[in-house]
Amino acid sequence: MTYTALARKWRPRSFGELTGQEHVLRALSNALSANRVHHAFLFTGTRGVGKTTIARILAKCLNCETGATATPCGVCAACREIDEGRFIDLIEVDAASRTKVDDTRELLDNVQYAPTRGRYKVYLIDEVHMLSAHSFNALLKTLEEPPPHVKFLLATTDPQKLPVTVLSRCLQFNLKRLSVGMIADRMSQILAAEIVPFDAAAVRLVAIAADGSMRDGLSLLDQLIAFGDGRVEEAAARAMLGTVDRQQVAKLVELLAAAEPAALLDYGRSLEEWSPDHVQLLDALAAMFARIALKQAVPDYEGDELHGAEMLAEFASRLAPEDVQLYYQTAILGRRDLQWAPDPRTGFEMTLLRMLAFRPASDQGTATSAPASGAARGTERPAVRAAAAAPRRAPPGQSSAPSAQPALADVPPRDLTGPAVLQGGPAPGVGQPLSAANWASIVGALELGGLSRQLAAHCAFLGRDGMLIRLALDPRNQHVRTPSTVERLTQALCRHLGETLRVEVEVEIVEASAETPARAEERQARDELAAARASLEADPTVLALKEKFGATLRTDTIRPNR
Repeated sequence: MTYTALARKWRPRSFGELTGQEHVLRALSNALSANRVHHAFLFTGTRGVGKTTIARILAKCLNCETGATATPCGVCAACREIDEGRFIDLIEVDAASRTKVDDTRELLDNVQYAPTRGRYKVYLIDEVHMLSAHSFNALLKTLEEPPPHVKFLLATTDPQKLPVTVLSRCLQFNLKRLSVGMIADRMSQILAAEIVPFDAAAVRLVAIAADGSMRDGLSLLDQLIAFGDGRVEEAAARAMLGTVDRQQVAKLVELLAAAEPAALLDYGRSLEEWSPDHVQLLDALAAMFARIALKQAVPDYEGDELHGAEMLAEFASRLAPEDVQLYYQTAILGRRDLQWAPDPRTGFEMTLLRMLAFRPASDQGTATSAPASGAARGTERPAVRAAAAAPRRAPPGQSSAPSAQPALADVPPRDLTGPAVLQGGPAPGVGQPLSAANWASIVGALELGGLSRQLAAHCAFLGRDGMLIRLALDPRNQHVRTPSTVERLTQALCRHLGETLRVEVEVEIVEASAETPARAEERQARDELAAARASLEADPTVLALKEKFGATLRTDTIRPNR
């Protein structure tokens, strides 16, 4: 017996069966109801979100024997033949395999002829961005002024590669990635109809692995049914996908809550027998902390299939909110930095240690949302007390008197959810107040390179409000402002000034009075060049050559000696 894959068997046959994409369906339904159907449509979006499916349903809507409608009957000859892929007036083309201009001309030779059976002749061109430049040129005229009986439905995953002349001739619809909930709900309906026993947690894992693609999700579901011998269970899903067990993640969170570094590292190393993907492990930890934070903020939050309400409630009561925020941020930053670690296991262990090392001082690691009181400091961990009590060495030329900076144990928990968070001891910039006057000199001393230094050099200092530093970036240089460059600039400023700071970069026209370091450097170069030229103009030797031989000084060749 021939088996049909779930992605093909359960492919939607009407707009009502589609999951998500309501913004597209509403526009198409209204156009069909008002009989205002454009001649060319472009559907864009990542793989498996319904581009060709919507195009085929639209072709069915246009050719249904009951009339052009948003709700085709599905039983007439035209509807059945389109569903079965044998409707003669629906011409489907895979542009990836027919990129030559001759293929396109051959395709368009029959455009002028009326449809054989249907109301419209529909051309569905998939992955249209793969056509060659000559093929697009051959298509343009027909695409702009097609015969009244022709409709073009184009689909692509990469609309940036399409010529603007093509884009301007189409109605463009961008299909969204599907949410985990949408994919999980649809798969649950399919499994129930297929009479396949399943766990909600297993379906959730597959939906997460689908990464926004319904087709990918159904393909994974097919694989899981075979892997699980006709059943969809959580243990089988984790084994197939290579994800860690949620009890293992919960154990890590429990050891973090207890602030037991030795036990935490021992358990982390014990996970090696499962050959875990450390990126997925940190993702699972971050997801757990996110759910715990939700539970703390919204006590009625019930969790989901992978994070039960009872477990979340227990951790929410044991962990301080600021600890949860710190752990979450440390997990996602550790995931980002994992590629730079000596090996994934070392990077994972260092991430766990950072969670404890940067944890705000509290009473024996128990949850508290307020700064540690004087009575509680006596029960802090020995390492914290030693760090707080250790005298700080004064920089050369400064007094060794006790610093006014508070000891580590006196520092209240800080908000670590900004673009960059660093807390350190005295740095070269400490004692030098940040202002517009010394912004250029501070930028020159920062440990930055590449685009991050370009960002700093083209920013003007607007002001400071507590921990927030506001900078202005000229729109002409806004290409250097990315989340990573802003974060690196923030970290460099934190290290240099020895403070925990946040940086906000606003794109606006920088006034001439607000000089950026780049402008300051240009001004200095101009001044040096003018001085060099003036010096040569006044040089006795040059004056003598001019007078005696009629020499001319070429000032455009003068360069300052820098």
